[in-house]
Amino acid sequence: MKPWEVLARAPAPDGGEFVLHHRDGEFVIRVHGQELMSSRVHGSEEAMARLGCEGLRHVRGARVLVGGLGLGYTLRATLEALGAEAQVVVAELASAIVEWNRGPLAPLAGRPLEDSRVRVETADVKRVMRGAGPWHAILLDVDNGPAALTRSSNAGLYDGQGLTAAHEALVPGGTLVVWSAGPDTRFTTRLGKAGFDVQTHAVPAGKGRGTRHTLFVARRR
Repeated sequence: MKPWEVLARAPAPDGGEFVLHHRDGEFVIRVHGQELMSSRVHGSEEAMARLGCEGLRHVRGARVLVGGLGLGYTLRATLEALGAEAQVVVAELASAIVEWNRGPLAPLAGRPLEDSRVRVETADVKRVMRGAGPWHAILLDVDNGPAALTRSSNAGLYDGQGLTAAHEALVPGGTLVVWSAGPDTRFTTRLGKAGFDVQTHAVPAGKGRGTRHTLFVARRR
């Protein structure tokens, strides 16, 4: 088996380092030595977009916020679920992730950043969420879900105050979807207290059997 090739490095927001690796057509971004995202498994990211954008294809001018660009798979699935007049804002704090998605990672998801419906904000998703709403859907794939991994302040997205802000930023009946590495009953309870009706979905990380991720699908009452 070929060794991993390091293509690029960049500082992570809370210290540490993002490292972009490549081997035999697969791309991986690691931080603190842990695999943060991989082009090999992205089924749950695509499912997040489908669930969050359900019913929005025919909503004129639907507005969707994607928190966390990743490798572009969530954004691509979001665009495929929406109509021609939709607006999608991507909030990605790490400028290197945006740069890599316009460079070596661009072909993975079909160059979604080049779609005219997309605007990128290199900024904290909390600020974008509160300042540029209202949204028909908010898709949060930031860090490791409710258990923050790369930036401790991201936990503020998932506490009671952060969830209340997300509730207020949505149109009535709008949908918040939160990606998580696993289930979290306390987080489900917090979503309910913030005014959401919640469903949880265990979805395959990739094709076929294997690891499953959890999607919290929360609709504003």
